[in-house]
Amino acid sequence: MTDYDVLRVFCAPNGGYGNELGVVRDGSVLPERDARQEFAAKLGFSETVFVDDPERGVIDIYTPTLRLPFAGHPCVGTAWLLDVPELVTAAGVVGARLDGEFSWIEARPEWAPPRTLRQYPTAAEVDALPVPPQGEWVYAWAWEDEAAGRVRARAFPGRDDGIDEDEATGAAALLLTDRLGRALNIRQGKGSQLLTAPQPEGWVEVGGRVVLERRPER
Repeated sequence: MTDYDVLRVFCAPNGGYGNELGVVRDGSVLPERDARQEFAAKLGFSETVFVDDPERGVIDIYTPTLRLPFAGHPCVGTAWLLDVPELVTAAGVVGARLDGEFSWIEARPEWAPPRTLRQYPTAAEVDALPVPPQGEWVYAWAWEDEAAGRVRARAFPGRDDGIDEDEATGAAALLLTDRLGRALNIRQGKGSQLLTAPQPEGWVEVGGRVVLERRPER
């Protein structure tokens, strides 16, 4: 049996909500990509991470149907779990830091997979959206308080893998922050919270709370 941790990433202030993440701390138990893809599909989380070097922070990220060079909530969660200053992903080196209750990563917008960022006039309209047809990855958002940088968002991956809506997506938040050029406080899904901030030379920080949901049985 392959051991794995389950985290919830981008939790609300009370520790609720957040997007579940599977982390296989010993990636050597499943070294082949096909085996990792199969295991990620079996777990069924929006992403599963395989740690190939815990000291250097080398990781490999999978959805139930494909491998990702970079993804936001897997990096935020794994950085918190390993307590490392950086992660090495297929896209590049991701900076990481802990600041009180928040785990932060620093990444580049061009590492994020393509997303359709679709603005709506009000948060109520975002709340009322049905799941759109498959095929287009949509990040629907609206201002809750533009002056304060508060955003309401929902994410629809558009994939045929049983995940109609992503509870919290760091990569999409990174792209939105890059587009708007300002720090954001995002309420996504049923109640998850993501914080972001532009950094010098085109980098963007994304942060949130992480909760350990399940430890492997020993």
